[in-house]
Amino acid sequence: MVNVSIQGYEGSFHQVAAEEFFGKDVHVIPCATFREVVRIAADKAKSNGGVMAIENSIAGSILPNYNLLQQSSLRVVGEIYLHIGQHLMVNPGVKLEDIREVHSHPMALLQCIDYLERHPAWKLVETEDTALSAKNLAQHRNRHAAAIAGRRAAGLFGLDILQPDIQTMKNNYTRFLILQPPESAHVETHPDKASVNFHTDHSRGSLARVLTKIADGGINLSKLQSFPIPGSEWEYSFHADMEFDDLGQFERVIDAMRPVTAELKIYGIYKKGRTV
Repeated sequence: MVNVSIQGYEGSFHQVAAEEFFGKDVHVIPCATFREVVRIAADKAKSNGGVMAIENSIAGSILPNYNLLQQSSLRVVGEIYLHIGQHLMVNPGVKLEDIREVHSHPMALLQCIDYLERHPAWKLVETEDTALSAKNLAQHRNRHAAAIAGRRAAGLFGLDILQPDIQTMKNNYTRFLILQPPESAHVETHPDKASVNFHTDHSRGSLARVLTKIADGGINLSKLQSFPIPGSEWEYSFHADMEFDDLGQFERVIDAMRPVTAELKIYGIYKKGRTV
């Protein structure tokens, strides 16, 4: 059986993403934090890897997770783009006018902010996980609270969906990275995407020189994310997701990038993720 660490609990979107990549028989190891996800994913005695959200099409990048990836030795071996349907759920019999507060993960609350602002009397309560919010709501039989979570959580904990799909943008997707230790990482036979981290010497035009090498190699730069280098004075490293036609093309571009970068690390070479 494949064991993978996830952020969240039974019924969470992370569990759905894990099942989409590894299959329905995957066993998930719930973690309270992304740091714990990475720690357990790197421990071969405890797991075969981990699943970690990295960005959302509405709320944007999860910057602390890029830092966790940079600090770890884990390899990116795949990705899943999961459609996120956020639903307002309550205990059976509870009506809209009964609600006084809404519980969910801060990211979920942000994704649904337009709907929530139409109910200014509601108190928004941030929690560590969407599915856990649903579970606690059901366990405490709260008649004046609602939770925002996925459909699986509602069915799992016996809650009624009072209002489905309350996310601001109906095309709401979260990208999840599949992570494994380097010594046991899955090797894709026909990869077409890679995740890379680099930084330059920060001289004038240094970033432009790197980007020119990527463009000249015919590679599609699907994402470029900057974040500060810890301990530096306003210096930045860059996470790049690069899409290519064949591995040789990618390797040639990497060879061209090395002379114009101060440091370059390949997080993983894998197959572009499917949308589910």
